[in-house]
Amino acid sequence: MNVQQTIVVKIGTSSLAQPETGKLALSTIASLVETLTQLRQLGHHIVLVSSGAVGIGCSRLKLIEKPKKIAIKQAIAAVGQGRLIRVYDDLFTSLNQPIAQVLLTRRELMERSCYVNAKNTFDALFSLKVIPIVNENDTVAVEELKFGDNDTLSALVASLIDADWLFILTDVDRLYSADPRLFPDAKPIKIVNSLELDKLQVKAGSKGSQWGTGGMLTKLTAAKLATSAGVTTVITQGKTPQNLLKIMEGEDIGTKFEAQLKNDNARKRWIAYGLLPSGKLYLDQGAIKAISQKGKSLLAAGIMKVEGKFDSLDAVQLCNETGEEIARGIVNYSQEEINKIKGNHSDKIPELLGYHGAETIIHRDNLVVN
Repeated sequence: MNVQQTIVVKIGTSSLAQPETGKLALSTIASLVETLTQLRQLGHHIVLVSSGAVGIGCSRLKLIEKPKKIAIKQAIAAVGQGRLIRVYDDLFTSLNQPIAQVLLTRRELMERSCYVNAKNTFDALFSLKVIPIVNENDTVAVEELKFGDNDTLSALVASLIDADWLFILTDVDRLYSADPRLFPDAKPIKIVNSLELDKLQVKAGSKGSQWGTGGMLTKLTAAKLATSAGVTTVITQGKTPQNLLKIMEGEDIGTKFEAQLKNDNARKRWIAYGLLPSGKLYLDQGAIKAISQKGKSLLAAGIMKVEGKFDSLDAVQLCNETGEEIARGIVNYSQEEINKIKGNHSDKIPELLGYHGAETIIHRDNLVVN
């Protein structure tokens, strides 16, 4: 394990805080800090995606449950984030390990220039031997542009920085066929390849702890996202972060999701994982074959139906007749324009729209096939 690796570690509120009180589980945090510092000293690039700001804010303000109202939650996150980063800074400083705070919203990853800047900032922090600590910028994120949970955020960060590993630390030791706390006969799942992940049937509750936002369902979604970006993903027990080293050395701990082949095209990774699709285009079989098997651009002739409201340069999903996503990409036309030209040959576009536009609906350089 001498080769330099890029590692993203996500720790959830259920591991950071005591479930009864919401107060910090300091022994767990200290163990995590020691482990991450050790990995950094071995030459690896480390990113910590840490939940807990809202939970800690609630504890600081002596609130007995998490509020529902967005504005109140955002205010509480602002209280908790400062406290959270202070705790991390005190512990990492005692080991002479510098850290940085990185707060992201979905908007940063959706704009190409911001996406590239974020990647460059992470690279610069790695070169300075700093461990970035990432959280969603809850104070400014609007509901429709929120990651929703830090499992998703960690997977998107892992894709952004082209990570080798994503560790999702949670309150169970690995993935089971059902919640072992409710179903004593639940079977442990040790390793999952990409084909199995698509078919995986798990009774995964969507609800997290009282103070957190995620459940096992969000972790499976994150695993799907990260592994498709070429990142090996592991779900394991948050109370024993020292196990990360053992897992990297091949020990059978937690549930390991095998990575798919990496796509080295950074722009295509941004299209696939950074952007939120604004609509759907339903394609005929000929168009599906052309884009998925022949590497062609998408033309108007192959579009059967348009769904959603979007402008040119927005991202859309490309679907088969049953609505299953087969690709996504950035469109050259708005949904109104595509509705006028769908099903027609490209040479008819000027006549139908009244002006000359792009020959393609989505150019192949802006298109990613699943």
